[in-house]
Amino acid sequence: MNQNDWWRGAVIYQIYPRSYFDASGDGVGDLPGITAKLPYVASLGVDAIWLSPFFCSPMKDFGYDVSDYKDVDPLFGNLDDFKTLVNTAHDLGMKVMIDQVLSHTSDEHPWFKESRKDRSNAKADWYVWADPRPDGSPPNNWLSIFGGCAWQWESQRQQYYLHNFLTSQPDLNFHNPDVVDALLDVVQFWLDLGVDGFRLDTVNFYYHDRQLRDNPPVPTGEDKTLGVPSTNPYSMQRHVYDLSQPENIGFLKKLRALLDEYDSITTVGEIGDDDPLKIMAEYTSGNDKLHMAYTFDLLNIYRQPGYLYSVIDRIEKAIGDGWPCWALSNHDVVRAITRWGAEEEDQLAYGKVMLAFLSSLRGSLCIYQGEELGLPEAEIPFEKIQDPYGIPFWPEYKGRDGCRTPMPWYRDGVNAGFSDTDTWLPVPDAHLPLAVDAQEGESDAMLAHYRRFLPWRKQYPALVRGSLHSAKVVDGGIALFEKSRGNRFLLL
Repeated sequence: MNQNDWWRGAVIYQIYPRSYFDASGDGVGDLPGITAKLPYVASLGVDAIWLSPFFCSPMKDFGYDVSDYKDVDPLFGNLDDFKTLVNTAHDLGMKVMIDQVLSHTSDEHPWFKESRKDRSNAKADWYVWADPRPDGSPPNNWLSIFGGCAWQWESQRQQYYLHNFLTSQPDLNFHNPDVVDALLDVVQFWLDLGVDGFRLDTVNFYYHDRQLRDNPPVPTGEDKTLGVPSTNPYSMQRHVYDLSQPENIGFLKKLRALLDEYDSITTVGEIGDDDPLKIMAEYTSGNDKLHMAYTFDLLNIYRQPGYLYSVIDRIEKAIGDGWPCWALSNHDVVRAITRWGAEEEDQLAYGKVMLAFLSSLRGSLCIYQGEELGLPEAEIPFEKIQDPYGIPFWPEYKGRDGCRTPMPWYRDGVNAGFSDTDTWLPVPDAHLPLAVDAQEGESDAMLAHYRRFLPWRKQYPALVRGSLHSAKVVDGGIALFEKSRGNRFLLL
């Protein structure tokens, strides 16, 4: 097997650093805590870990608002801690992938602090600035995913700046080649520290329409497909001009050229779009852009066999030589065992079926921390919500805190063994019986199932890298898959 292709069919375990293990005793997880638990991660039989952001940040969006791309936030440790983590993971036979949040920065990033001063400074064109309309209103009708207008007035420049997320997350101007060069330099910094790949946050949000044209509304009667809650007005537009612009292809090719200077590097891009499978196919085909990408098609509430078949059929027809990466849970959505299995009499048994389903697809897999324990979504009371996305849409949408609670290590330990002090989010009582130590030695537990299933899967090339020979729905409710690579598997 070509070692540069290790990512094909790999199982990638996502770690949300704030919530994995607190080694410093401040109630927040950190890099030394992750390092201490890497032997546990290796015991699952995964190929790589993906770390959500740990860079310097004011943490208004919990690390997805970066103020220094080249340093570790003191909350999580320091660069030496990161190097130790990488070396430990490599010694255990696992690759290390890290988030890169390139579409936007924090408003506390030095680049933005300079850019916002006036219209003539060296960074004046590093962000997306625009004049108001004659009546003083924003330049167009673009909306923020986190609610409200996507434009924020800056009195110093007498202009608006674009923010697809929080007002404290201004969007970088990728039409400026200096910005592109600076971001490629960031990527190279982490490559030189030994990382094996990157998960690219909102990878299709990099470029915007230069003419700043208005987005059209979703036509009456058509589905809202972007993967945001229906209560969010963002879902009422077709996002024609604020994301997935054609110039993005050129940037991805530049990025891939840099990555190809190193051995065994991979990327997985996060795609949210009105036609996400089409964008996935464009971004992963040709072996000159992304290695892999994932969409929100399996991260929503729909689990009917007919829907699942339609997702698989469409991507197989569109992707060509591209390569998908599939996930049923992550740090942005309700945990799968609750989202898809709430009506099941035995949710844990259903969780085992979900792993088999995920492994039946052609592509690589992402497993989110706690998925191997069968953790359900946590109920977080309004007064303890931390997520800025959840607060404005409560109670119809409760935000992302329910999937971000601390990992339960010990059933009877203080805060389930995550930390010996008050934790940044509460540990739910429902997670205690599912703690790691409660499942150790239990042959029928979800944890034991993952530890058996994932190593077993590696023995069969058809499951890991096989082509999907056919997929269909039979008897109205059973999904059937046939995969082959040297040998053939029929999976129900």
